[in-house]
Amino acid sequence: MEGEPVFNKVENVYVSHVEDAVTFWAQPLSRIHDISKLSESLAKVCQSMNTVFGIPDLDKIYAGLFSADNCWYRCKLHYVGNDEQCSVTYVDYGNSEILNRSSIVELPEDLQFSPVAQKYRLWGLQLKTRTDIEQGLKLLATLIADKQISVQQKATYKDGTVIVQVIHENLDIGEEMAKKGFAEKCKIVSSPNKVEDIADDQQSNAKQQAPWKFKKLERLPMREPKSFPMFNPCSNDHRIPELRKENLNGNNLSTVRLKSKTDTTTSDGMKIDKKILDENKELKLEKEALLQKINSLEKEKETSKETIGNLQETLQLAVGNKLKTLTIKIEALRAVRCTNENTKIGDDLLEAISIVTEERISTPSSLNQLEETWTEYSFSQEKIRSCSDVVFLDELLASRNQIQQTLHSSVELFILEVDELPLEGRQTKLKALLLSLSAVYGTHAESEGLDSVFDTFFKWKQAKMEKFNCVKNDTNNSLGSLSSWFYDIKEFFDLTADTSMSASDVVGNIDDILNKVESDISKELEISLMEQNEEDEKIIRNAYNRVVELIHQELALISVIQSKYSYSVEFKKNIVEWLDKSPNVDHLMSVKKNIKRLKAQLRWKIVERTTLEEADEYSETIIAEISHDIAVLRNNIFSEISQEQEEYGTLSILVQKWFPELPLIHPEAGILRYMKSGGLLSDSMERDLLDGEPMKELSSKRPLVRSEIKNKQVLLKGYSVGVDTEEKVIERASKYRAAWCKQKEESGIMELLNLFFCKADPLLYLMLPFYPGESLGSVQANSSLDSNEIVRVMRGVAQGLQTLHAANIIIGSLHENNVFVVNRQKGIVGDFDFTKDAEQRSSVTWSCFPHLIAPELKLGLPASESSDLYAYGCILLWLSIRKRDFAVKTDGTPDLNGLDLDMKLKDLLSNLLSKEERMRAEQVKTHEYFQLPEETLNILPDTESDIARNTPADFA
Repeated sequence: MEGEPVFNKVENVYVSHVEDAVTFWAQPLSRIHDISKLSESLAKVCQSMNTVFGIPDLDKIYAGLFSADNCWYRCKLHYVGNDEQCSVTYVDYGNSEILNRSSIVELPEDLQFSPVAQKYRLWGLQLKTRTDIEQGLKLLATLIADKQISVQQKATYKDGTVIVQVIHENLDIGEEMAKKGFAEKCKIVSSPNKVEDIADDQQSNAKQQAPWKFKKLERLPMREPKSFPMFNPCSNDHRIPELRKENLNGNNLSTVRLKSKTDTTTSDGMKIDKKILDENKELKLEKEALLQKINSLEKEKETSKETIGNLQETLQLAVGNKLKTLTIKIEALRAVRCTNENTKIGDDLLEAISIVTEERISTPSSLNQLEETWTEYSFSQEKIRSCSDVVFLDELLASRNQIQQTLHSSVELFILEVDELPLEGRQTKLKALLLSLSAVYGTHAESEGLDSVFDTFFKWKQAKMEKFNCVKNDTNNSLGSLSSWFYDIKEFFDLTADTSMSASDVVGNIDDILNKVESDISKELEISLMEQNEEDEKIIRNAYNRVVELIHQELALISVIQSKYSYSVEFKKNIVEWLDKSPNVDHLMSVKKNIKRLKAQLRWKIVERTTLEEADEYSETIIAEISHDIAVLRNNIFSEISQEQEEYGTLSILVQKWFPELPLIHPEAGILRYMKSGGLLSDSMERDLLDGEPMKELSSKRPLVRSEIKNKQVLLKGYSVGVDTEEKVIERASKYRAAWCKQKEESGIMELLNLFFCKADPLLYLMLPFYPGESLGSVQANSSLDSNEIVRVMRGVAQGLQTLHAANIIIGSLHENNVFVVNRQKGIVGDFDFTKDAEQRSSVTWSCFPHLIAPELKLGLPASESSDLYAYGCILLWLSIRKRDFAVKTDGTPDLNGLDLDMKLKDLLSNLLSKEERMRAEQVKTHEYFQLPEETLNILPDTESDIARNTPADFA
């Protein structure tokens, strides 16, 4: 308490700790609320404070980590031992504890205020005898511990202990303690000074009688540390249970109440204290060891009793349990034998090994000879193909024809041999076997030890089967013995039957039989259910890998045989009629001659009709008849030209495969020229043969003529060519035609029908299908596509881009006039100017359709697949928003923000119109925007003021 005490003053306090029969600690009710605030401050501050170092100040307040709840409380130190243990008293509660140095930290000045708890002593009493201290402590704790009481101050000891008279619930606590015999009256004092002297004497006597006070464990208020500290070197986590056990056993150990006076402690007293500490510690350890031993023996005793009880119960049910266990195992064994999974491991591989080794198709004996002869034949063909001088041609042909005769014989022999082989059935069987093995064993790897894989597997499988059969036989024998015993028992227990067996004979060695049966069944179950070990797995995997390798090898052989067989059959079929003669171009030249004759008749008829039309008087009937004759002649000429193309196609195949000498022998036929153009070029087709109608409104740059061939409208596009550009035009057109031929109508590009030169002018005419009014620009100008039509049309255009890009063709001029909408259902990419390369076409497009030019082209980079896709994206955006003019970002790409577009469409456009990496054509086709063609997409209403103009359909 702060300041000088006021004697006879009455104060309300809360008892926080009882020390002995006459001493207790209490907290003034006026400071109870300071406890929670103090706890919060300590929790925040102590984590960052330094631990006690060096010689501590016994008058200073520190913070200790209470072992019971690991919370920080203010404390004072009384003693520091050699083992770094310190005796502390929690000054705000009154209880004491032994802590390690590491659990004590310094406190700042603002927490160095006076203790909350005050030590009190009952007025006029002193402890009576040592033996009564513990019982007296219990009684006093019962009367006042954890209770609010009133104290009347009488005097104060020098150490600050206040002498008080305690009245609680109309009971004088001091008189009650004296009445019960736990305290005795001391001589009367009349002044505080005398009290202090008496207190010194009493404390001295108490120290001599009992240097270490005793205490019991009592429940303490929640605002103080939860347990009393004991002299125990064990960890804090086990301290509370041990204290409780001690109290229950009635073996109370003394608590350490190390007082710290304001004056210095003598060295003799410190030595006595240390000795007592060590003795208590040893006694504590001995006691704990004995208690642990007693607990262990008690547990063993209980376990033994339980075991004996279980054994007695088991002996009563031994026979039933034995048979029950046995029947359960037999039931399990019956199920295992039905499935027999483990014994079947590798059976499928055994069958597969038999299939791939014993039924294997061998290489036909005639195959090697066929390949050698075929190689020699191919070499002779290459020599003829590279020959440019007719002088040496006869010798090369004679050599080739001789090899051809030999090859024919080899082919016939090979065909006869292969016809005897079940190639298709064997191929189907191997594929099915491979599929079934893969489902069981998974992927395969390269096998190890190719020569011994199957032998190792056979030995492993045989050893497994022998072991299993041996165990199975043992099980069957032991079960047979048990069955015989049960039969004897049945006969013996039948009282109506005569038997010569005695009781001992019947029982016999039944225990041995049962044990043998159980052992054999368990062994069979173990073998049957045992997982394969690593070595077994390796043997099985190696065998599987080798089987798969042999399957692949045989399938590859079958594929080679089938390929050679196909070539051989084709060779025999095509070459048999040319063994004794060589093909010629007579039929082709005859067709050409007919075409010339029909052309002459056509020209004469045209002149005749023109003459009649220019005459002053003419007959409409005669002119109509002549016009009909002209139409018939034109159709006949076109039929002959078609027949000529077919003949060229036949000769081209002969040249490519069997007779490369034909172009050299018959240069007048122009076979190589036809082949070089990819079948496009026709020398017989002429502009004058067509009843053409000029289409000047479609183009102002080049001749465009519409005509009709066999009731099919076609368009002739004329291109000016020179000696330096003629070959390039033919090369580009033939490359385009080859790309179309791979998928034809599904290619997404327009078909090229014919390519021919004008005889009078340096013009090259390209014949195309005519789609009047079906260019994308015209369709949008007349009747805009709806959302579903846009999806279908632009999917087709994406297919066309994929076809051209796969053939390494860059358009460079994709725009609304060379994209065509067929019946508003299908989009195709039209042709382009073959007289220009991609960069030149891109430059022309820039001047006509600048909004379709990719940013990189504006920077001077060459046209690419990416720039074609950018133009595609711009067209798709134009169709969707129905405006050619749209906002552009700083990088030159369209700004899609603010446009009311479907999310899928917006995602597609953002990947097409980005400045960086763009989607490829095959990715565009598979985009989710094209996956739901019937989905309704948001198309902005047509708000542009400038209606789409009828732009000339100039495809350049």
